[in-house]
Amino acid sequence: MGKGFKTAAILLIVALFAAIVSACGNKNGSGGGGKVSVGIVLPTKDETRWLQDEERFKAALKDTKYSTEILFSQGSSAKEKENVETLINKGIKVLIICPFDGNAAAAAVESAKKEGITVISYDRLITNTDAVDYYVTFDSISVGAAQAQYLVDHSKGGGQPLYLYAGAASDNNAFLFFEGAWNVLQPKIADGSFKIANSSEAEALKGKAKLSREEMSKIIGQVTTNWDPNEAKNKAQTHLTAAAADMKGDVLVLAPNDGTARSIADVFHSDGAITSAVITGQDAEKATGQYIIDGKQSMTVFKDVRTLVKDAIGMAVDILDGKKPQTTGEYDNGQIKVPSKQTPVITVDKDNIKKELVESGYYQAGDFQGL
Repeated sequence: MGKGFKTAAILLIVALFAAIVSACGNKNGSGGGGKVSVGIVLPTKDETRWLQDEERFKAALKDTKYSTEILFSQGSSAKEKENVETLINKGIKVLIICPFDGNAAAAAVESAKKEGITVISYDRLITNTDAVDYYVTFDSISVGAAQAQYLVDHSKGGGQPLYLYAGAASDNNAFLFFEGAWNVLQPKIADGSFKIANSSEAEALKGKAKLSREEMSKIIGQVTTNWDPNEAKNKAQTHLTAAAADMKGDVLVLAPNDGTARSIADVFHSDGAITSAVITGQDAEKATGQYIIDGKQSMTVFKDVRTLVKDAIGMAVDILDGKKPQTTGEYDNGQIKVPSKQTPVITVDKDNIKKELVESGYYQAGDFQGL
């Protein structure tokens, strides 16, 4: 056997051995370049909010010794479960997941929990499972309350028309937002200051200060936008077409988030019978900042995602370092009470938009016209 042949044979054996070791290691999530410390699953790439979160997560982990991989579920619970399985196979120790559907995500996190992975529910709560360790969130009830309080503070009274809209029935946050809003709006509805313009279910329940989940579900089922601007636009057009003259004029609109609020605002402002519209929102999206400056949308609830990301990553690092994360409250997910870290929210309108969104460094002054 020639010397060159022997050398080639030895190199081939070494390469095969390395490949076998690597394959075994990757299968167990602990081998070579396949190892990931923190797996992150976000609901979709189709909303600016989640793309911003992706970049902020990367930046937050950059100065730590831990690695991450971020996957998007693209509005599919099946894809979400597949993403979690992919991350499990890469050896993650902590899973941060914002579920597309809080109830359907239970199966995905249960598979992670079986592998000893710590699960952090991010922004939206995963429901009806004991496989959630922590929840990092904005205080969703206070978001809805802030939206409603703005409507109360800027109302004209005297039976002013109130249009209700909500997020997706598959999102637990949509219920929390609505609960917070109803707590503030219901007394004004009950005493006749506000007239419900677009929900027979809400009208039937206007005398109840506290609604059950089932009762909220009936209302949300009528006024859901599914967080979809096009669905919000179509619903608003349908409601205004059906509205009597006394349900127009100066109106109040509970819009659930900025994407839907801008669509709803376009519809309401294009109706000649609408004299003025106070319209809420949340997320402080850049496009909404311009809408507020231009007087098309009245307010937004600013949830500083930089703080939320920092809280989630801080919790993950504590877990990886063997420390117990600090929490500030708990949320009942239908099966257990999940320890939570709550991040405060800020009401933003034309009076403080420069201070809160520009001077804070969240956006640049050049992002807006007429600031």
